[in-house]
Amino acid sequence: MPKNWNKIKLSIVIPVYNEGVNLKILLRILKALVDVPHEVLVVHDIADDDSIPVVKEIQRTYPELKLVHNTLGRGVINAIKSGVKESKGEYNLLIAADDIGPVFIIKDMIYLMDKGCDLVNATRYAYGGKNIGGVFMSQLLSRIANKLFHLISGTSLTDPTLGVKMFRRSRFNEIKLESNPVGWAVSFEFAIKAQIANWKLGEVPLISLNRIFAGKSSFRLGSWVKEYAKWFLWGMSRIRHNNSKPLVRMPRQPISQNKKC
Repeated sequence: MPKNWNKIKLSIVIPVYNEGVNLKILLRILKALVDVPHEVLVVHDIADDDSIPVVKEIQRTYPELKLVHNTLGRGVINAIKSGVKESKGEYNLLIAADDIGPVFIIKDMIYLMDKGCDLVNATRYAYGGKNIGGVFMSQLLSRIANKLFHLISGTSLTDPTLGVKMFRRSRFNEIKLESNPVGWAVSFEFAIKAQIANWKLGEVPLISLNRIFAGKSSFRLGSWVKEYAKWFLWGMSRIRHNNSKPLVRMPRQPISQNKKC
């Protein structure tokens, strides 16, 4: 074990709801590939979540893995708040249990954080990013919504609705998250408010491999469209009139061409 391993650099927060099969695969990949001092916080809402025995089994050989019971109320927004509260890392990373793609860009995200970014957003729609798997209607709406929001609002980010985000734990409480617990709408809200607050932002391309192993998506057309549309309209006017919004810098490809945030 490295001498500085006790100083946690990265806390990986994973909200779950009966994601046992997908989580087992994701955790084994994280254990094999993440080589910075880190912890993994699996946040569950219910006591009989099928993710819990998976975590307890893998904990035997992965001491960095922890269970967190979300007692703030159901939904991703409350799971994130619970996970961040329990985290100890300098940086926090939000990922979903059903997508293994983010594991492969952790180093790139940390690179931009180390260069001064406050929040690094993964993107499926720029720099060679892709979206593979998942629900077709959800993919279609996501692509259209992100493109329109980027063009109309003038936001720097090309995929603000995506839940894969790395940020400084010390700054998390500067932003008041208020979304209804519908899907990952909180991620969209987070991106909008971070830009309005003039955080330094970065983007890294992601090949999203969404729900390719097991399980059903929680996507519900009516409730999701309503909640995301609310933040679309709210963010569009505020970002457009924000005169001091920061710029997104190019992701690492290659290192020599990077600019500081």
